[in-house]
Amino acid sequence: MTNDNLYRVRARNTATESENKIHDDRVAARFGFKGGLVPGVVVYGYMTSPVVKRFGVEWFERGWMEVKFLKPFYEGDMVIVHAESDDEKKISVTAQHEDGEVCATALAALDEPASRPAKPRLEDYPQAALPDIEDRSVAEFDSFKPGLLLGSLAEKLNLPDETLLDNLQERLPVYFGPDPVAHPTFTLGLANQILVRNFRLGPWIHASSEIRNWSAAHAGETLSVRGRIVEAFERKGHEFVCLDVLLLAGEERVTQHARHTAIYRPRFA
Repeated sequence: MTNDNLYRVRARNTATESENKIHDDRVAARFGFKGGLVPGVVVYGYMTSPVVKRFGVEWFERGWMEVKFLKPFYEGDMVIVHAESDDEKKISVTAQHEDGEVCATALAALDEPASRPAKPRLEDYPQAALPDIEDRSVAEFDSFKPGLLLGSLAEKLNLPDETLLDNLQERLPVYFGPDPVAHPTFTLGLANQILVRNFRLGPWIHASSEIRNWSAAHAGETLSVRGRIVEAFERKGHEFVCLDVLLLAGEERVTQHARHTAIYRPRFA
């Protein structure tokens, strides 16, 4: 292998006060977990560290990552991120416990110009009004009609986000200084937000994401978050929903496209 990189970080459950009670110790225990789950987007953020260290800002301009979450991390766990590449182009990443148990896997790379897919078309992701909190549809199979347009979000970037970076124990220079970029935990977290602002969910779990970056998001920009339902399905007693989410800066520049999958109704232990 031409690269073998280890990154160690102590896990923090940053969502103990969130609406999603899978991050609450007592509720998570009902589903057979030892405690509240560290959010998937936080684990994803940890896993991007060696990728961003290798590729720098260029990864935010033409990079991609596919990540799957297999088992949970809990508050205080040591997360060992292991990244390796045998061709200097693609990086395989795992996040594991100290005993070697793998909890998440990912593959990341930069798009080559000749093989870069077509940029998503803005007309395929029109803006739509968000429902009032009280009027959100209950998350159930019949609510997730394929192609259903989701109500849009708008988030202004105040960077550097010192609270987020401190919670992640993030130190890479690209997130600091006079022109910081938005952290991957924040941008992918917007896919979570569009889900919970459109549907009333019980405890739910981030399962996987396929992320393709098109441009870096910078301080002062407003991100528009738009999306559709791709599908809903059942597997091994869990009920899943998959979203197609697009992030735009200034309503016109594509920053990120993601296929985002969640277990909206986990099976009980």
